[in-house]
Amino acid sequence: MPAQCAPQVSDLQLSNKVALITGSSKGLGKAMARALAQAGATIALVSRDAHKLGEVQQEIQDAGGRASLFVADVTCEDQVARLESDVSRQLGRVQILINNAGINIRKNLIDFSLDEWRSVLDTNLTSVFLMCRAFVPRMRGAGYGRILNMTSIMSHVSLPGRTAYSSSKAALLGLIRALALELAPEGITVNGISPGPFATEMNLPLMNNTEANAQFLASIPAGRWGKVEEIGALAAYLCSDAAGFITGTDIVIDGGWCAK
Repeated sequence: MPAQCAPQVSDLQLSNKVALITGSSKGLGKAMARALAQAGATIALVSRDAHKLGEVQQEIQDAGGRASLFVADVTCEDQVARLESDVSRQLGRVQILINNAGINIRKNLIDFSLDEWRSVLDTNLTSVFLMCRAFVPRMRGAGYGRILNMTSIMSHVSLPGRTAYSSSKAALLGLIRALALELAPEGITVNGISPGPFATEMNLPLMNNTEANAQFLASIPAGRWGKVEEIGALAAYLCSDAAGFITGTDIVIDGGWCAK
């Protein structure tokens, strides 16, 4: 076999790549959009909130990056089909797909309505199926592709009131493994990222409560909240040529939470 060169630092660059990120109007999705744009990718920003997407787009452009926004509900089959057509027409083939859109409803299982249960699974799991089914065909044949699905530490451990959320995120692990095997011969990797406690807008009420925040931090082995930039850096690496041998797995980034 011919010798293969080891990955170099320059392989972390994503120039000439088109990356689509769902749920990219805030939080971890926004952080990943910024990181991939900084690495040179052209970003397709997707969510249901056009105003917030516009703010992220402007922020990326002000930093010298390239981004376009697309408003879509990724739980809707027709809207996903239209999204694929619109993105392909405007930006070309998507080589990086990050399924980040998600919701959580916290309540005990016996208190869930069927509509609430379905809304969590549709957003966290079925949307990933729809997005992959729509975008994978154009990814094939190029020898490169990256799919990242945002799982959660609730894929591996859980807490009371997380039945729907944990179910949806644990199911993603099975999807990741099976799809990775389907696409490995194409040079397309499929991986998950399982974040733990991160300093996002969702957690501001807890972070702003001094006593509750101190108690929570005491339960994290690293003793701090995760920084969204750390998720961005991990995503950029997994999308790079340097990570081409990583597929079918899930990366836990949680400050040691699951190790307890």
